[in-house]
Amino acid sequence: MKKYIIKLLIVILFFSLAVSCKHLEKQPSSGVSYTQVQKQAFLDTLEKRTFHFFWDNANPENGLISAHYPKNSLSSIAGTGFGLTAYVIGVKRGYVTRKQAAARVLKILKLFWNAPMGPQATDVTGYHGFYYHFLNLRTGKRFKRSELSTIDTTFLLAGILVSRNYFNGSSKVEHQIRALADSINNRVDWKWITKSDSLVSMAWRPERGFSKAEWKGYNEGKLLYILALGSPTHPLGPDSWKKWTSGYDWANFYGYKGVQFGPLFGHQYSGMYIDYKGIQDAYMKKVGSTYFKNSRLATLAQIAYAKQNPKNFAGYGQNVWGLTACDGPGRDTAEWKGKMIKFYGYRARGIAANYDVDDGTIAPTAAGGSIPYTPEKSISALMYMKEHYPGIWGKFGFKDAFNPTYYKAKGKKGIWYDDKYLVIDQGAILMMLENYRSGLIWDLLKEDPVIIRGLKRSGFSGGWLKSVSSK
Repeated sequence: MKKYIIKLLIVILFFSLAVSCKHLEKQPSSGVSYTQVQKQAFLDTLEKRTFHFFWDNANPENGLISAHYPKNSLSSIAGTGFGLTAYVIGVKRGYVTRKQAAARVLKILKLFWNAPMGPQATDVTGYHGFYYHFLNLRTGKRFKRSELSTIDTTFLLAGILVSRNYFNGSSKVEHQIRALADSINNRVDWKWITKSDSLVSMAWRPERGFSKAEWKGYNEGKLLYILALGSPTHPLGPDSWKKWTSGYDWANFYGYKGVQFGPLFGHQYSGMYIDYKGIQDAYMKKVGSTYFKNSRLATLAQIAYAKQNPKNFAGYGQNVWGLTACDGPGRDTAEWKGKMIKFYGYRARGIAANYDVDDGTIAPTAAGGSIPYTPEKSISALMYMKEHYPGIWGKFGFKDAFNPTYYKAKGKKGIWYDDKYLVIDQGAILMMLENYRSGLIWDLLKEDPVIIRGLKRSGFSGGWLKSVSSK
């Protein structure tokens, strides 16, 4: 009798385990874990595929990179700056040779240096050293009525500085790269586009002049002021940085205190080029933090928000999170869980104490761009999204965005997936992944005279800045 009872208990135990496993297969736990071997293989594949977005989607005649894939007729100058950075990564990882990358970089720099500049509305590429946000992919000239963009010029310049520092060899091509990089950077007239109150205008158009909007307060413009203050020819003064930081909004959001900015790209884009660990300006000294920590806490707040999921969007959790500027299902309205939800196309989605734009659309670049800040959480999220939302993955890694709620709210089956890859969002994934793995981009700019001057004129000190001198 005793043996029979023991056998019966064993059968019941195995049956219970089988039921539990079956349940787990149907509803995968959001707390999944991956082995180091799995993570390494995933990161290798992700980095290579994302690199090839930049390598394969460039105009072979002039080097300009398409703003998105499938290809269209315009090129983003910020995206091309990200591409210049990507080519350096490609050499390090062995995807292309140094000679191949140098030739591609030189072609791009020649275009920007030799391109027509002037105040006219057509047949030009830029003015006063700044470039139009979007260029015709074939001609390299202003695309339609695009604005002369200070922030997009900033990220083009950042890629140019990375190229100058990396291609330091003695060949004729690498000599030309360095000379053109200096010439392009020195031509940018920061004083022309800065008003008397020391703040940089966001844009200029020949049809209407300077934009009333200025760069003030915490966002991706941090790098803009560092380059402007570090300029060897038209530098801004320290008052610009003081005015910039005077617009900061410090608050507690989901238990994490920091300077607020809703979309995660604002916490990532400057950090793709500058290693903010350990260095502080006057503001961060006052609050006892760093910009690196601030970006980390902003990411953790977004993860906490996704886990709590106050709007009850489908899919949200500790491995499905990430609000930033991205594509979306389009302008529409539908009822979801008893509330009317506005859905958007391309929009700067984000969540913070002072910002709330969330329509259930998740962008993998948000997690990818935060890999150095939250490595385990970001990598697990990316792997989970690839596994459980396979429509987001393709030949160039992650497509731009997906929305598990939209079709459900419309009474349809399935998940909305973007059909495009966006150049700027691909750049955040690639650069931050490489910085996490090797620190390559950060290290290349830690000895750059423009960056060092800009940081020191902005009042930064401490950390790795102790070992470098202004040049």
